[in-house]
Amino acid sequence: MKRRYRSPRTAPLIVVLITTVAAVTLALCVVTFLRSYRAAAEQSARTSSAQAVNQVVGTVSNYVENLDETVSGIMVQMNTPEEERDAYLNAWLTARSEVVAVTTYDENGVLQDCWCLGHTPREEIVQNLSFDLSTAQSHGEGYISAPHVESIFEGYYPWVVTVVRPMESGDTVHWVAVDVRFSGLGASINGVGIGQHGYCYLMDAQGNMVYHPQQQLLYAGIKSEEAARLAGLKDGTYVEDTVIYSIQDVPDSSWRVVGVSYIDETVNQSFWQMARITMGTAAMILVAALLVGWIISRMLSRPLQQLENAMEQFEQDADEFNFQPVAGTREVQELSDSFGHMVRRIQRLMTTVREEENELRKTELKALQAQINPHFLYNTLDSIAWMCERGKNADAVKMVHALAKLFRISISRGHELIPIEKELQHAESYLLIQKFRYKNQFTYHFTVDESCLHCLCNKITLQPIIENSITHGLDLLVEPGHIEIEVCSEGEDVLFKVRDDGIGMAPEQVAELLQHEPSDRTGIGIKNVNDRLQIYFGPQYGLSIESMPDEGTTVTIRMPRVPEDREGDYDKAR
Repeated sequence: MKRRYRSPRTAPLIVVLITTVAAVTLALCVVTFLRSYRAAAEQSARTSSAQAVNQVVGTVSNYVENLDETVSGIMVQMNTPEEERDAYLNAWLTARSEVVAVTTYDENGVLQDCWCLGHTPREEIVQNLSFDLSTAQSHGEGYISAPHVESIFEGYYPWVVTVVRPMESGDTVHWVAVDVRFSGLGASINGVGIGQHGYCYLMDAQGNMVYHPQQQLLYAGIKSEEAARLAGLKDGTYVEDTVIYSIQDVPDSSWRVVGVSYIDETVNQSFWQMARITMGTAAMILVAALLVGWIISRMLSRPLQQLENAMEQFEQDADEFNFQPVAGTREVQELSDSFGHMVRRIQRLMTTVREEENELRKTELKALQAQINPHFLYNTLDSIAWMCERGKNADAVKMVHALAKLFRISISRGHELIPIEKELQHAESYLLIQKFRYKNQFTYHFTVDESCLHCLCNKITLQPIIENSITHGLDLLVEPGHIEIEVCSEGEDVLFKVRDDGIGMAPEQVAELLQHEPSDRTGIGIKNVNDRLQIYFGPQYGLSIESMPDEGTTVTIRMPRVPEDREGDYDKAR
């Protein structure tokens, strides 16, 4: 037989569907959000880097502007009388502590004059880092040197930047150089960071390094910059691999500010932090969706599961099933009401069918009781005639009286239940007739609890059992047998026990005796006795047989103790 495919249950299906939809939706949202966030973070990093560079450009531009103003003021004083000029410059150096020295050079680059508070130039200057003749000649309008150490003084080496401007005095062209401390500007550049490790530096238009916050690392070769390559790029922000470069010219100078920041710091770190937050939030939402799906599935599936369980219980035991309405959604309540209505109708139909079957069975049993086996009647009458012919009139009279009592009790005015006393008389009449017929091949004895005599039992209960003992147990014996009939009480029940010492039966014969109706001479078999008892009193009552081959058989009949005044209860109830 092909096995029927079983569809999945509602609860797991709902949970899986809700969780799957939530997971797919969350995954799409997370991917879209993270991609947008990364693009926004990268753009923010570019903007932040550009803003930092712009801040440095503003600082450097102000610095350069101040230098120009300073040099312009000094150049004006160069054309004044010497005493006035010296007084002005000394006063000016005192007021402007950031200015280290003011020097002048002739057309050959030879130092002419020097103004510096507390310091005088060396007599022999090995290398003057503040002035280079070739550079001055190539820059007609002057130039600003790279930051350097002041080298024209003995024991005084401040970090300066020199502004060189040409000055015309008659036919002689000479230069004025102003050394200004660079530490303030360097501190300003160092103070502008981009991320944790990002920085800004200065270079000229040719890519020569003007100032770098990690100058010593550059000189030591530990660090390098691509200043020459970046010098060829226009102002703007460039993303290359893991580095963001922002480049901007300083107005009115040949300097350019370069901002260096790292994507790992400005973008990736923020991106992965946001990714962790997003994943955690998505996981919480997924768990919440799973929980909501489980709750919804429980709300929907629990009533359906209760209905399914109720149907299984009804299928297993329809008689004793008591349906409790299932609460739930409107559809579930309608299913519950319909199922409850169906259960009640089926139980009513089952009760009706059972009652009809019982009535039919009782009618059949009464028909069996009403039938007198012609063979038994013929043999009994033939035995009576034989006794009369041989002059055994007394025995014939006893046999006739026993047969009459047997039939009278069998009729019992149409009642199914008769007192146990009459049932015993019926059994004794049958035994008397059979004893005459079998020429005293067996004996019998009654042991009766008198408290049971006035209780009711099904009529013709003992006779089929006794007949079975005689025909199947004692008839095959060589020696006379014995039948013991006992009536006793056990709690609220009455027991009939019929024992014989006949040939006995095997277990399979016992089972066959209770399962199938054998052909017997009275027309009422042992199975019919058992069926009648269960029809009237219930399945807990009936016959039990104990038998061993060559040892005999004991048949126990159990029935409830029914007083005579309750006969109508059982006739109406059944």
